[in-house]
Amino acid sequence: MNHIIGCLDGSIYAASVCDHAAWLAARLGGDVSLLHVLDHHREHASVANFSGAIGIDANDALMAELIESEAAQARLGLAKGRAVLQEGAARVRAAGAAVATTQRHGSLVETLTALETDETIVVLGKRGEAADFATMHLGANLERVARASRCPVLAAARGFRPIERVIIAHDGGASIRKAMAFAARSSLLRGMDVQILAVGTADAARHAQLEQARAQAEAGGARVSTRIEAGEPEIVIARLAESEKFDLLVIGAYGHSRIRSLVIGSTTTAMLRSCRIPVLMFR
Repeated sequence: MNHIIGCLDGSIYAASVCDHAAWLAARLGGDVSLLHVLDHHREHASVANFSGAIGIDANDALMAELIESEAAQARLGLAKGRAVLQEGAARVRAAGAAVATTQRHGSLVETLTALETDETIVVLGKRGEAADFATMHLGANLERVARASRCPVLAAARGFRPIERVIIAHDGGASIRKAMAFAARSSLLRGMDVQILAVGTADAARHAQLEQARAQAEAGGARVSTRIEAGEPEIVIARLAESEKFDLLVIGAYGHSRIRSLVIGSTTTAMLRSCRIPVLMFR
């Protein structure tokens, strides 16, 4: 049974993360854990920087006030996190999924590394708490998690919509083969319209790869078509995802072609920003 970890930070993406996590749990027969992590580095940053400006002769009363201010911020962060988790749990429960909540101190990546198993899928928003103020940026945690996680990662779009049509970017690499193996043995794609897309030269080897992928997706109960398109992967994939109204993009996070750059450097940002649909990444 798959275990879905939904990462919540109080951003406008929180509801979507909960909805996507509940959807995955329903598709896969799994359960959901909602996770809120208090980043201690961020909590301490403002006080540490300010205290350094006071000098070694700082008044004891002022230092005590700074310490209390830091403690108050920590208490506020804990309370906010509990509220976010309670609201999220109610939303997931209303969607029919079993749900638990966890609150931790530390970094999100380190926390997920400790919690991940071979049956885990991580869900987080494309942007974090500053989403309204940084509309041209992705959340820093998304790239960190995508790079570090050994399990599939679903980058949730800002809002959830029913997922019925799926596009799979197939580059022949080990990561996308792992995705197809998952599709073959699970109910993720059952009953869905799935298009397997390769970007590049339409040679015999690529056709053979797509036919193998078709067989795997069909084994998982999907209705499958395949196609090969010339061009730049990030441009072609984003264009087709938008123009043909797909609901989910599946990619291999680290492949053996240019698609591997989707989670390395600027191409990641371009792809995840330009695709307004959720992106499920396998590594």
